Parts: sequence; structure tokens; C-alpha cells
Amino acid sequence: MKVKTAAVIGAGTMGAAIAAHLANAGIPTLLLDIVLPDQKDRNFLAKQGLDRALKASPAAFMDKDRAKLIRIGNLEDNLKDLANVDWVVEAIIEKLDAKKALWEKLDGLVKPTTIVSSNSSGIPMHLQIEGRSDAFKRQFVGTHFFNPPRYLHLLEVIPTPSTDPDVVKTISEFGDKVLGKGIVNANDVPGFVANRIGVYGMVRTLKHMQDTGISIDEVDALTGPIMGRPKSATMRTADLTGLDVLFHVAGDLQKATPEDEDFTLTPMFLQMIEQKRLGDKTGQGFYKKVKENGKSVILTLDPETMEYVNKGKTRLAELEPIKGQPLPERIKGLTQLPGKYGEFMRKVMMDTFWYAAKMAGNVSNTIVDIDNALKWGFGWEMGPFETMDALGVQNVISYLEKEGRTLPPLLQAMKDSGRTSFYQDGEVVDVKGQPEKYEAPYMILKDLKKDATRVVKSRPGASLVDIGDGVLLLEFHSKMNSLGEDAINMVFTAHKIIEEQGFVGLVMGNQGDNFSAGANLPLILMNAQNGDWDEIDMAIRQFQRATTSLRFSPHPTVVAPFNLTLGGGCEFSLHGDHTQASAETYMGLVEVGVGLLPGGGGTKEMYLRFVDELPANAPLLPALQRAFETIALAKTSTSALEAKKLGYLRDSDGISMNRDRLIQDAKAKVLELARNYVAPTPRQDIPVMGENGYAAIRSALYGMVEGGFASEHDQEVSLAVARVLCGGRTNNRNARVSEQFLLDLERENFLYLCGKRKTQERIAHMLKTGKPLRN
Repeated sequence: MKVKTAAVIGAGTMGAAIAAHLANAGIPTLLLDIVLPDQKDRNFLAKQGLDRALKASPAAFMDKDRAKLIRIGNLEDNLKDLANVDWVVEAIIEKLDAKKALWEKLDGLVKPTTIVSSNSSGIPMHLQIEGRSDAFKRQFVGTHFFNPPRYLHLLEVIPTPSTDPDVVKTISEFGDKVLGKGIVNANDVPGFVANRIGVYGMVRTLKHMQDTGISIDEVDALTGPIMGRPKSATMRTADLTGLDVLFHVAGDLQKATPEDEDFTLTPMFLQMIEQKRLGDKTGQGFYKKVKENGKSVILTLDPETMEYVNKGKTRLAELEPIKGQPLPERIKGLTQLPGKYGEFMRKVMMDTFWYAAKMAGNVSNTIVDIDNALKWGFGWEMGPFETMDALGVQNVISYLEKEGRTLPPLLQAMKDSGRTSFYQDGEVVDVKGQPEKYEAPYMILKDLKKDATRVVKSRPGASLVDIGDGVLLLEFHSKMNSLGEDAINMVFTAHKIIEEQGFVGLVMGNQGDNFSAGANLPLILMNAQNGDWDEIDMAIRQFQRATTSLRFSPHPTVVAPFNLTLGGGCEFSLHGDHTQASAETYMGLVEVGVGLLPGGGGTKEMYLRFVDELPANAPLLPALQRAFETIALAKTSTSALEAKKLGYLRDSDGISMNRDRLIQDAKAKVLELARNYVAPTPRQDIPVMGENGYAAIRSALYGMVEGGFASEHDQEVSLAVARVLCGGRTNNRNARVSEQFLLDLERENFLYLCGKRKTQERIAHMLKTGKPLRN
């Protein structure tokens, strides 16, 4: 079984988004829906779904050109086309009869090697295939995506007792390596894993909010990032998802689960459902956005009056002492808060712990899958069992017993054994509380570094780690992975160690939140304000030496960017022998936003790339214009696919759909390159346009300033970029320069801009507000 083609049945929000993500992965996909009797266009619903996906925010497509891989149709004219696809996934209405009717049509129609799956979020899979042939039952499996499927990592794979193990293996590997999903093996029970436990937690949070009398905004202050949860926390998440969705899911689970699993919603919540306060879709839920004095203001629902009030930004003084601490310490601190906040947090956490332990062996056969489901589907930083480890499992057990609760079998086994954690020394307990060996399917750097011999060198801002097979990893770990002295110096240390200790090559990557947000702006600003030009000059020289060393070292270097890869982070990526990027890489040379230009070789490299793409003897102006627009407009990719279009990635660079596999994929590329590696040499013959190119750019900028589209300082910054790209202002029409000449121009113009008051104002404003200043 191999999945090379796919079909999605149901072009609603979810179905169209699944089709879009299949296209993101390069899979030709057929998108089908029913025929509406009153529509002349028999493909109206499928077309509408595709159009919706193209306009979706956040974007469903990594590159809108990928929409060309989707062919639309309908379930009458195109049903026969399903006979030859490799995977059919259903995303139609959540009604059992409708799903059974669809499977009846497909039974005997699809080829024996086709995988057929349902994206149902709650209807048990075995019920859907009652009455189907044995052959169809073997090729059927549940595949529950989370919305939006491009961004949420979780894919629950739910086999029935009849599902062929090869089907589970094939779809799991495809979901992991091709679609980039985190795979959780779920049992075929109501709610599966993430929704069963996550929705229970939300429902109980509502109850404890009611019982303790804390406000909606206070709940979100307590259950958001401080707790290792998304910024939308609990109540804002409900608004985003839709209160009606929570109402229906909780209601279905209440009917399908035992009496002690209380999914009862509070009277206030039910009143909101009656009043159609369903969240963002109706303009009001727990929160309501209004205009006051021309500005958008978020109002919060007062449960007592059921009126919306402006409470401003909620800051709880009780949280200040634990802010900034590592997550395990914050979790402990939350349980120890005084008064109603502590009572609320203890009750919320203990409900989740008790229920997750009760569900072990029910919703899934491993606690790892339960932890991953909540992390990947609900955006938690730690799953419930990992959180219990942070608090101490025996402490959790003691508290539950004080509440008079009967311990689930798993926690009873932990109590009897006296074991203090679920994860320990390469082991994890099974659902019966017995320890067993555990090895993650991906390379996890924090686990690898527990072996001290793996850490070859370490500084506060960067480390060198032996990741096996002769490959060395340079890892950043400063705030936002900004590039300070530690990161730059560690590049030179890495090259030295590779040569002295016999490593074969280098990966530059990490597993933080972002690859790198760029240079250390506070240091640049301080030196500029103090007039320490020699310090800035030396720093830029060192940075240029570090970036270019990736290209010209005697061993292969592979850069592994992901998420924010801005400014200097982008410049490092541009200079590796190869870039292995995460599909979700937001890459750009954004220095003009703070009144600077790319000074670490980025300006030079963009021009070089675009010149090299020109046909022999072609005019240079198109390459110059393209490089200038990319830098002067601070163009930033919204995906790795778009980064290729913008020129930040080469056609030969790789894309890893699953970020969890990024370091492994980069390591594999180093080993491949090392087999026959020959280092390139710096270029000496780069053609430049000189004064002719500079004049063309200056003329265009003059029109933009006169038209009010750019400020005078925008023009000054852009002209500095132009001076570098044009190779200075030579009048020699056949001028050719070296890479080092362009690097020197970068450095000189970077220093020139640092000395401008308006550039310093832009840097200061960015550091203070996180937003660019137009001055």
C-alpha cells in the first residue's frame, strides 16, 4: 500500500482544509460533495469549498499554486473516479446514517489496496461499517484531523477490530512523514483521545469557575501561557471553536459515557446557547469585540448580570512571583496560590489528572499517546502525565485521596509501587503502572543531552551536541534564539572541533519555539547610541565570517530552519551547503524594518542567487530589481514553499513536513554530502551594474517618496541597500567584483545606517512595542 493520490468527500470547512493540506504535501486530490438540485453548477459545493480554502485565514495552503493539485467534482458524476485513488477520506455531516450510506456506495467500488477512512470526531468507527463486506472492513480506518489541519499537529488513527494492520501502518507513516502529523493511536471509543480528555477538562473548568466565583478573564489568565497552554486559554478557545460545538460534543459524550464521567454544562453556559451567544461566529460569547472611540475593544461577559464590561488587561498580582520560571515550577506555583485562585487551579488540575489516569487503557493503550494527543491537539506544552511528574505523582495521589476520590487503577498501581514519576530514565509506565523501555520515534535534543558526553561544548546562548554518526549540531538557546556573541563564536568553535575530533559535518538547528528571530538588537542600539562604531564594525565582521564559514569550510554544513527565521537567522540559512527547512518556516531579511540592511552576507547572497538564475549574457536589471524588492520590502515567506519562490530557499533545498523529524532529516543530508564533499571557493567575478543600476533604483524611490508611499528615511535605507546590490557606484558597465567586496559594502552601509538618528529610533520602537516605526 502506498498513498500517491487521494480523494476527500465533503467540501465543508474541514474537508476542504484536509484537501488543501494533502495538496500542500504534493498529493493530487479529488474533492467531492453532493449535487444541489437548485444549482446549475453540479460541482457548486466542491467549488465553494475550494474557494473557501483559498481565502482561509490562517491560510490553508502553504502556496496557493498547490490548489492546482485539487480537482473538484460531485458524488454523482465522479463517484466512479474513486475506484483508482489510494486514499479516500470522508468529512461529511456528523450523522451515522449518512456515513453508512456513503460506505455502502464505496463497498466494492474502490480497489482492494485503497485505504478508506472517516474524519469523524465522535461517531465510533465500528458502527459506521456495520453491514459492509469483510474486504471493506479490512481497508477501513478512522483518521481524525484537528482543525485547521495545516497547523494542528495531531492526527488520531483509529482502527476497528477488523482493520488490516498494514492499513494502520501505511496511513500512520504517510500521516507522519508526508503530511507532517503527530500520530496518536486511539481506541474506537466515544471522543477518542484528545476530545475525550480535553473536553472533559473544559467542562470541569466551567464548573469550577462557577463554584469558586472567579471571572472569565481570570480563568484565562490562570489557564493560558502561565500554565503551558495556548494564549487563547479556556474561554477564548471556546469562543474561537464555537460554544455550540462544545455543547454538542459534551452532550454526545454525556450520553455515551458512564455516570461518573460528568460532562454536564453549567446553567450559564446553557443560557448562552439559548441566547445564541456562540462565540466569534455570532460576534459574542464569553468575549465581545466592539468599537470605542474608533478603536477595537474586547469586552468580557459578567456572569452575574450577563452584560459585557470593559475590564481592560487582566493582571493577577498573585502570578507575578512565578512568571518567567520554568514550566514545572510554574505548575507547582499555580497549585500553591492563596485563596480562590489556588482552589480553582487545584480542582481543575486534579480533575484532569484523575480523568486522564482513568482513561489510560480505555481511549489509548499508552500514556505517551494521551500526553501527545493533548499537546498536539490542544496546544498544551505538557500532557497530563508529564504534568503529574512535575508535581510529583505521589503528591497528586495524596491530594486526590484527601478529596475522597477512588483512585483509577493506574494511580493505585503507582501508589502501591511508590514510583514518583511516569517517565524516568528511558522508561515509561504502561497503562497498568508497570515500567517499560521507551524510545521516542524522533530525535529529542533535551533527552539526548541527558547523556553529558553528548554535549561537546556549551555556553549560555549556544551549544555543540554530538547527534551521532559523526555529525555535530550547533544549537542556539538564547531568548528568541537571537544571535549574540555566544552563537557567533560557537560557529568557529564548531568548525575547529569538527576538524580536530573527526566529525564529518555540521547541522545548525534547534528545537526551540523559533530557529532565530535575528540579531541582538539591544546590543546594536546600545553601541550605536554610545558611538561605539569599532564595536559594531567588529561584530559585523565576525558575523560575516561566521555565515560565510558555513559555505567555505572543508566539511558540509546543513542549516535546519523552522518557524521564525528572520534577519541573521535567514542569513545563516542562506549560506549553508544545504538548507533542510520545516514546511512551516517564516523566513525573511527584515532588517529594513529597523532602518538597517542585511549585514551578514544576506544582501550579497540574494543578489548572487538571482544573477545566477539569469541566462548567459542576459541584462542584470531583472536580478537587481528582484533582490532589491525582496530586501527593501522585507518580504517574508509564509511557508517553506513560498520561501522557495522568494529565493530564500533553493530548488535543491529540502522541506520536512514534520518538524519533529527536521534534525534527523538535516543529519541525513550531512551524511549524504560528506561522502563526496568538495568545498566551494569564494566568487571573484560577480557582474554588477554600478551607477546605472543605482540611478534606476534612485529614480523609482524618488517617485515613491513624492507620492507619499515612502518616507525620506525609507529612501535613505533603500539607497544603502542599492549601493551594495549595485557593487558601489562605479561607471564601468562591465564591472565584476568579489564576494568580499560586496561584504565590505554591506558592512560599510550597515555602519552608516546605524549612525542615523531615525534608524536608532526605529530600533528602539521595535524593542519597546514589537512593531515597526515609520519615521
